[in-house]
Parts: sequence; structure tokens; C-alpha cells
Amino acid sequence: MTDEMFLDHVADRLAALPAVRAVTLGGSRAQGTHTPDSDWDFAVYYRGGFDPADLRAVGWEGEVSELGGWGGGVFNGGAWLTVDGRRVDVHYRDLDVVEHELAEAEQGRFHWEPLMFHLAGIPSYLIVGELALNTVLRGGLPRPTYPEKLRAAAPPVWRGRAAMTLQYALAAHAPHGRLAEVAGALVTAAMQTAHAVLAARGQWTTNEKRLLERAGLRGVDAIVAGLRPEPEALTRAITEAEELFQTAT
Repeated sequence: MTDEMFLDHVADRLAALPAVRAVTLGGSRAQGTHTPDSDWDFAVYYRGGFDPADLRAVGWEGEVSELGGWGGGVFNGGAWLTVDGRRVDVHYRDLDVVEHELAEAEQGRFHWEPLMFHLAGIPSYLIVGELALNTVLRGGLPRPTYPEKLRAAAPPVWRGRAAMTLQYALAAHAPHGRLAEVAGALVTAAMQTAHAVLAARGQWTTNEKRLLERAGLRGVDAIVAGLRPEPEALTRAITEAEELFQTAT
């Protein structure tokens, strides 16, 4: 099966599920940055009573979560599947939630949520960014631009979180030589700062995979690599990170 045939096959099957109103392709394949072994990221946009059992009944090999199975919130579950020998992710997107977060983002409002595998968690406007970046395969969805009110409101929130993360590490961990805790704080604060940088630019992000590169914050690698379990060294590393983050734009 060619990639084109595969795309149509999966999109048709997903679009036929009860309550599904639209299907999109996301990730690297939607943005043209994929490699031959990249997985395929689909999202099903549903209205009302979507039942993961209907997706499970399609018979594709893999794991299908219940609604909320990936922690709840805006990123409320999905499936890891193998279809025609290809790795496929399917994300659940509740249209009522998506439309609410779009309206919130347009007013410069958002909230933070934890999400597995994301060091800094995610902003609720992540699902708005998906609307802007993903390719609609079936149905219709809005295509938002980056709201000016969000560009103004999001950066200070993210920078504030980064500053508090570093301040806590400086007070609670560095004096005791806790290298692992300081390392975690440095990386988390770097991700938070990267969110601030991209928001100030009006650039959407949908995950953390290339967040540091895009924000020009890969310099945190050298800081982390040079850590030693000594109070003075850890304090110096936090100071260096603060300087790096302050200059990132």
C-alpha cells in the first residue's frame, strides 16, 4: 500500500466512526519534516458521545485508551496502533473543548496541564496550535492565526514559571549538592522559557520535541553537562541558566 493509499484508508476508517466530525494528520508528516520511519499522527475530532470501543472494533493492532486515559484535560486520550506495518497514533479531540480553548486563546487566556512525556507540561492552547498546523483530511475545522492577545499574555506566564523553578532549585537543592534535582529544574525551566519565546514570536508548538532548538536554547545542554554535586557548582549553573534564558528572544 502506497503512502497515499494508506492515508486515505486510515482517514476513511476514522471518519466513519460514530460521532467523528473531522480527521486530521499532524506531527512531522503534516509539516513535511518526517523521515521514512516517522510514525503517522492522526486526530479524530468528535462531537458528543465518542466511544473508544468503536475504534477498538476496527481491529487494528495496538492499544486504545479510554476517554481521559492519557491524563484527561485537553489531551484526553488516544491510541497507539500498527496499521499495514506502519506506526500510527490517534488522538481524541472533543470539539466542544477545542472550540472553548480557541475562544479562550483569542482572549489571551489559557491554563497549564501536566501531560506524560512533557517535561514542562502543556498549555491548553496546544490544541489550538494543532488546528493551525495540522492537515485536515476529512470534514472541516477552523484554521486560526496566532492571537495577538495570547502573544502578549503567554510569555510572562511561562517566564514566571521558569523563574520560580530556578529559584526553588537555588534555595532547596543547590545548597545540598543535589545534582539530579538541579538538573531536572534546569531542563524544566528551559522548556518553560522556550514556550515563552515561541509565544512571543507568535509561533505555535504542539510538543516539546524541537522546542529548545526552535527557541535557541540548546545552550542549556552545556550547562547540564558541566554539573557537579557541589553547592558552588550548582549555584553557578543556575546563574548561567538564568542569563541564557533572559537573553532568549
